[in-house]
This record gives sequence, C-alpha cells and structure tokens, in this order.
Amino acid sequence: MATKKRKVADAKVDKNKSYSLKEASTLVKDINCTKFDSSVDLHIRLGVDPKKADQAIRGSVTLPHGTGKTKRVLVLCTPDKEAAAKEAGADFVGLDEFIQKIEAGWTEVDVIVATPAVMPKIGKLGKILGPRNLMPNPKTGTVTNDVAAAVTEVKGGKITFKVDKAGIIHASIGRVSFAADKIEQNSLELINAIIKLKPSTAKGTYLKGLSMASTMSPGIVIDTKSVQN
Repeated sequence: MATKKRKVADAKVDKNKSYSLKEASTLVKDINCTKFDSSVDLHIRLGVDPKKADQAIRGSVTLPHGTGKTKRVLVLCTPDKEAAAKEAGADFVGLDEFIQKIEAGWTEVDVIVATPAVMPKIGKLGKILGPRNLMPNPKTGTVTNDVAAAVTEVKGGKITFKVDKAGIIHASIGRVSFAADKIEQNSLELINAIIKLKPSTAKGTYLKGLSMASTMSPGIVIDTKSVQN
C-alpha cells in the first residue's frame, strides 16, 4: 500500500515523459518520500552482453561533489604499508585478522583496498566479497601499492561501478540534500566515464536507458539524448 507521501510523489512524475538530466536532478529532490537524507541513484541500461568478458563494463570515477556518504575503508596490506593507510584515513588496516573475520561473515565496510603482494591470500574470499562488489580489483584502482592515494580517493568521492547480469549499472551519485546542479554534475561525471568505456564489440545503441530515483521514490526516466554530446 503506497503511503500518502508516495502517492503525492507519484503524481508529480509524468510516466509518459522522458526528462532531461537537469529536470530530473531538480525533480528527484521534490519527490523525496523519506524523513532521512535519501541516496540518489542512477540506473543505466547498456546495450552490452555482460557474459562476454570485453563487454563486462566496470570501472571507477571520482564524483566532483562526493557521494554525501562517508565510506568505511578496509586496507589489507603488509605491515610496512599500515602506517600510510591509517594516516590517509582508512577505518580498518591489517591482514590475517581481517581475512579471518571476513571468512566468518564480517563485511561491515564499503570499500576494500589491497596491495598486489597480498592478493594471493585474498583470492579465497571471492565467494564472499564478489557478490557484494567488495573484491579488490586493479581496474577500479583498489589493488595498488599506493594505498594512501587509494584511501584518499575513496574518501573524496571515488565510486566503483559494474554492469550486472541484466546489463544495468546501478550507482549512488549523491543525496537529496545536494543542490540540483551538484546532482546533475555528479550524474554526468558517471555517465561520461561509462560512455568512455564503450567496447568496440558492442553493437547497436550503447546507452539504452537511464533513470534516476531516491530511496523509495518513483523512478524518473531520463532522455539519453540529454546526456550525450
């Protein structure tokens, strides 16, 4: 059963219309149904076959205005890198104790950064970390010897994204408390990063569909032409 607030929000969104990114960035603030500062999410449907390795789009981007959420970062590294990771603001730093905790089901973090040297030890955690999109990966800059830089980037608004089995990328690009222009600029930064990753083997329309929603709000369909130069 839809709440009164949700019904009011639904009435403000024209289901038969594709909005420009600028319009959607303003409207998403107007239709927020929650009492808390909701996350604003983009859902991007791509014309790719994620089963093909070269079309399994994934990457990272630093949002100009951050995500509005402080991310909890775990750094898995050898003792010589621990001080640098802590200084950069990592929430958890270590190796064996955290591998054991994760094996026991602990995943209370948003991002895991690891050094290349410890990756062989972490491989066995793939079954737990993979489905949660927490597995460190060189493509997203989370496997690196410069752990301090990686932590600073994540804390400064760097997000990672990955296409799911249905060919859709879901990503949080801010909060409803953000000014509309900041929501728009963060969205464009992500969309442009995804457009740059278009595989040469992908046929037909690459950017197939785009929508924006905040937590529990109706989705706003965005005209893909409004985000492509």
